[in-house]
Amino acid sequence: MKRTILKILIGFLYIISVDAQGLDTLKLDGFFNALEVNDRYMGSFAMSHEGEIIYSKAIGYENSATQKKSSEETKYRIGSITKMFTSALIFMAVEENKLNLDQTLDTYFPKIKNAEKITVSHLLNHRSGILNFTSVDDYLEWNTKKKTQEELLNIIIESPSVFEPDSKAEYSNSNYVLLTFILEDVFGKPYAELVKTRIAQPLELTHTKVGSKIDSTNHEAHSYSYSHTNSWKKQPETDMSIPSGAGAIISTPTDLTKFVEGLFAEKLISVKSLDQMKTIKDNYGMGIFQMPFYGKKGFGHNGGIDGFSSALGFIPEDNLAFALTTNGSRYSNNDILIAALSAFYGKPFEIPTFSSIEVTSEELDTYLGIYASEQIPLKITITKKDNVLIGQATGQPSFTLEATEKDVFEFAQAGVRLEFNAEENTMLLKQGGGEYKYTKEY
Repeated sequence: MKRTILKILIGFLYIISVDAQGLDTLKLDGFFNALEVNDRYMGSFAMSHEGEIIYSKAIGYENSATQKKSSEETKYRIGSITKMFTSALIFMAVEENKLNLDQTLDTYFPKIKNAEKITVSHLLNHRSGILNFTSVDDYLEWNTKKKTQEELLNIIIESPSVFEPDSKAEYSNSNYVLLTFILEDVFGKPYAELVKTRIAQPLELTHTKVGSKIDSTNHEAHSYSYSHTNSWKKQPETDMSIPSGAGAIISTPTDLTKFVEGLFAEKLISVKSLDQMKTIKDNYGMGIFQMPFYGKKGFGHNGGIDGFSSALGFIPEDNLAFALTTNGSRYSNNDILIAALSAFYGKPFEIPTFSSIEVTSEELDTYLGIYASEQIPLKITITKKDNVLIGQATGQPSFTLEATEKDVFEFAQAGVRLEFNAEENTMLLKQGGGEYKYTKEY
């Protein structure tokens, strides 16, 4: 659900062969301890092999204000991992002849643009052309307020189509909100009840449900961002009536590994349905993505909502499941997953060391301005607050930058590195192996 500076996918690494080894728990403990000691990450991780948890770790606080430590029982908003649950429910409906993947949207929502061309299948793999409502300019002005189905439908109906249905794929939370409404119609039950009775109870997911307002007494974590005052700042709560089947579930890493194991063990849907779900077209499956690690082919999804982010994956050939949830991070989820999988497969990885330099408010003045690139259509505005540099891409939330070297600043959570050249009025953005040159406009 969350919007970030650039889309970040998980684990696109080297294509070579690896074999499972004994898990290096000692080094992995050192990795997580380094994150905790340096106040880089709050959250939980779990890894399961052959249906048994072989490693779990919880660090940081589920409630920073009360200093309540996180534990294996701490529940997190998992954002778009919810889409895997929704997709599984859709395939249940198909298998029970309540729904057809080729059924067009005009059956349910005739007022949506191109409804007669958009199928359930298009919604599942983001080929509908329906605008992502979480990307509209005023989304962050109303996302904390309850919305009815009618109100959400009107927002989608009034949005323009961004491309001809099935001509390409583009991520849109609107697709899965509509799938939620369809599920509730064909089953005649609320989405929360479907998740409970059709998935959570059969798989014994005791810490998984559709969320509501965060309840601290039930080990439900609040989310945080790291502020310019070097402290964790509590983030607003999206009202869960809005994301519904696109991002409203709360869970724990242990429960998430059980879910993905059950999904791939055909405890929820048939092998035919699972094959359809994980068939990738233009980088999208039906509620699932590929997650390669070296020569291993994995499947899963990542998620983000408010200050929460998460990732869930499964490598079928080794029956290996892994899940990560965080309620406050200054470190890349991708790098954590790489370290954890490397510990399992006997590959080298480094325990991170963190360094930063002190800069004065006056020294930051040379970097301030609006930067544009010919490579990507995102302008980035650089401002400051006291002696901290702040970046903000067009239509996106702001992010705090940390000075790591002279003229170099990083936003570690998204793997973003900005290298400034004041003499040439340029800025080089590095992320995910890509480099994008920006020039200061003013």
